Amino acid sequence: MKVKFSGRIGFSVLLIAAVCGQASALHSTTQARARRSSRHRHFGSILWNPLFRPTHESLLRQNEEIDRLELPRIQDDSELEELKASGALVPIRASETLRFDPRLDPSRRYCRPWTRDFVEDLGEAYNKEFRGQIQVNSAVRTAQGQKKLRRHNRNAAPESGETGSSHLAGITVDIQRRGLTGEQIRWVEQYMLVLNNQGLIEPEEERHEWVFHVMVSDRYEGWRESNVLSAQKEPSAPPTVEPTELPQPVSMIVQEP
Repeated sequence: MKVKFSGRIGFSVLLIAAVCGQASALHSTTQARARRSSRHRHFGSILWNPLFRPTHESLLRQNEEIDRLELPRIQDDSELEELKASGALVPIRASETLRFDPRLDPSRRYCRPWTRDFVEDLGEAYNKEFRGQIQVNSAVRTAQGQKKLRRHNRNAAPESGETGSSHLAGITVDIQRRGLTGEQIRWVEQYMLVLNNQGLIEPEEERHEWVFHVMVSDRYEGWRESNVLSAQKEPSAPPTVEPTELPQPVSMIVQEP
């Protein structure tokens, strides 16, 4: 009995030691994962500090603009093709300043004319500053396509309602943000801030997709035209003044504000 009892005790001790060892290992692994997760969240919070945070109010403003313009939310490919044929939607063109995400279907590389103007202007300005290209990841979508997108992207806007995706009206594009340097991101933000302050665009910086989601108002057309005309005007030649007519120096007192 003593031998059997001792054997049972020995087995029990070994079993307890094994269980405790596994528990200790599991605890250590859990702690390590928690530390990595904490570092990841902290690192993510440092990287993602956008000027244009996605908000419910922004989605409302985007849909208010669609309603003001009385634009349809494109439901399916049939409606999409009709708008292309009528010229209401125009193709976005790849160039030395602009490229596409290869995954973007060529049939979806369309938008409203004023949205294309914005994309081309942004691409030219970015290229002038950094000698690089902007990348368009998404443009026009249909309600059917948006519904499919939501099946694997829970952060995607709905295909209908007051917070529905503005991509359905063809006035919105997604510009690649991932891969840009901090300097490049800040430059794009400041570029868009000027336009946003004038009510010409409604931008958001999406965290999960890492894109600039930009809705463009048709008011951009008028603003762009006025700026182009201003740039084309050549300054008139200064008037010729005879030496005897030169004004005498006048002392000026400048006050501090």
